[in-house]
Amino acid sequence: MTGENRRVDASRTPPAQRPAPGPPEPQYAPPAPARASRARTLAVPVLTLAGVVAAFAYVGAVDPNEPGHYPVCPLFRLTGILCPGCGGLRSAHAFARGDLLTALGANAAAVVGYVLFAAFTAVWLVRAWRGAPAPRIDLKPAYWWVFGSLMLIFAIVRNLPLGSALAP
Repeated sequence: MTGENRRVDASRTPPAQRPAPGPPEPQYAPPAPARASRARTLAVPVLTLAGVVAAFAYVGAVDPNEPGHYPVCPLFRLTGILCPGCGGLRSAHAFARGDLLTALGANAAAVVGYVLFAAFTAVWLVRAWRGAPAPRIDLKPAYWWVFGSLMLIFAIVRNLPLGSALAP
């Protein structure tokens, strides 16, 4: 073979193998993700807390024991059966006013929920302040079944004569 036969015709080279015309493109790494400011990381937990405080302030100011301020529980209105949430507004009213015993008497499960929410929000705020990711609630389905079962038992017992102390 002669040297003339070995030359490669540029017009026959596939486009993927041809060098691109013009100067080579600069190679650079993508920019590092910017760290959010402290105010931005605190915004969601603070706004969530502000909304809950506003709701408790409203319920604390507008007494649910006086008729006409809030709707009646539809399950209770139709059947006379207390659901797990019945008495929750009266409980929130008493809790907002600092009367823990009355709050527990109106709906003990709601008071437990208020305390758990307060603890979760405190952890969320501390983590946001430190720049850590928000806490996650990753419970296995079995725990949700246990929670649902406890709420069902609470609803049944508060409707029985022996559980009248749990009724609002």
